[in-house]
Amino acid sequence: MWITRGSHLLLQDPEPFDLNETLDCGQAFRWERLPDGRFQGVARGRFLVLGWRPEGLLLENTPVGDAALWVDYFDLRRAYAPLLDRFREDPVLARAIAFAPGIRVLRQDGWEALCSFIISQNNNVPRIKGIIRRLCGLLGAPAGPHGWHDFPTPQRLAASSLEELAPVRAGFRAKYLLDAARKVVSGQVDLAAIPAMETPRAQEELCKILGVGPKVAQCALLYGFGKVDCFPQDVWIKRVVARLYPQGFPPQLADCAGIAQQYLFHYARSNPHLFD
Repeated sequence: MWITRGSHLLLQDPEPFDLNETLDCGQAFRWERLPDGRFQGVARGRFLVLGWRPEGLLLENTPVGDAALWVDYFDLRRAYAPLLDRFREDPVLARAIAFAPGIRVLRQDGWEALCSFIISQNNNVPRIKGIIRRLCGLLGAPAGPHGWHDFPTPQRLAASSLEELAPVRAGFRAKYLLDAARKVVSGQVDLAAIPAMETPRAQEELCKILGVGPKVAQCALLYGFGKVDCFPQDVWIKRVVARLYPQGFPPQLADCAGIAQQYLFHYARSNPHLFD
């Protein structure tokens, strides 16, 4: 339940929701943890500072009219409790959930998620964040204090050049970003149609973009378009499947494999000794 507290919004009685596990576990790259445990960042053109208080989750200086936006972004309409009960029937997932029970899979902007995971190729999280921060600062509209900017639109990015993108220091990924923007602007890739597509067809649509293969497409579909049946496999998930699921990931969980994947990814990355 949302209540107003001055210029703030307070979410009372949410399901388990750990900000650190959710905002800093490899699915989003525009959130910064503050020394007091709060987070600040920009999503969907809004700057937000949020953190836990004894009475609930406080979203600071947030208009009441934005409540639905944040409910959608943090996937708060989805009941995680019955989902986690299903996952706990699998012993590997049961351990992953016990390790980090407060993860939620975000519903980010599809365009931003697509570009973010193009940038993520052969990259590490600090560098990904740096490239995205510089890209937003160069081409994005101001979206908050302290120099925060929105993610650039496809139109603005399509109108730029490799030379203009040089300060972003994206390397070989810059040409992929330009190709993505130009294909979206031209209509060759229809992002607006993707939510209604079956997942294999949606993946084909994104793979029209230079440099986008199945893994990048599945990450964009999972984190940006709500396709929770996607099961993107980076190096960590490949290790999990090879070591802990020699018979393959449980088919009975295929409809929500992407959410399960996030628990497994965080568990594996935080416990590399599992693969010694």
